[in-house]
Amino acid sequence: MTVGSATLHTAEDRALAAEHWLLAAAPKANAARAEWAQSGLAVLRCGGIFTAVRIHADVVYAAVGTDEPAAVGDYLSHVLRGPVFADQSSRRFYALVPASTSRRPVWRNNAVPDAECLGGNSFLGVPRPGRDDPSEARCHWVVPIDGPGDLCSPHAVRQLIDYGRFKRAAAERADDE
Repeated sequence: MTVGSATLHTAEDRALAAEHWLLAAAPKANAARAEWAQSGLAVLRCGGIFTAVRIHADVVYAAVGTDEPAAVGDYLSHVLRGPVFADQSSRRFYALVPASTSRRPVWRNNAVPDAECLGGNSFLGVPRPGRDDPSEARCHWVVPIDGPGDLCSPHAVRQLIDYGRFKRAAAERADDE
């Protein structure tokens, strides 16, 4: 839709564009599209157009101060400003970041405790864009992907992890006293 000289895109347009963009990370786009249709998850390769930082849920919940889904989504949207999905059965969150992140010294060799940066040899089950209801899907978007190239800042992800680890340690010390 065009308004004046500006082009506006609907949420549906952005979700479709994000879906096409994510499919560029699939070994076989048609197979990934079928996986999304059948199970809601498609196996995508990290390291090309994006990579992911896997974060233990306890760290995220400590940073947020709750495990209530809406509050977690609001907090992560505000501090990471990029797409994040959760796998409830493994108790992990995945922040999508630029592919170059896994080559940065701070992320190489998984030097960040309670997190892992998935490099170019990693494959990841990624939910279909629009799959964001935790009551309907084990693996769902907590912060939806907003369009092609929409990624979290690796620096913001690292700050979230450090803050969550600090808050978790402080809570453990308080419990010991």
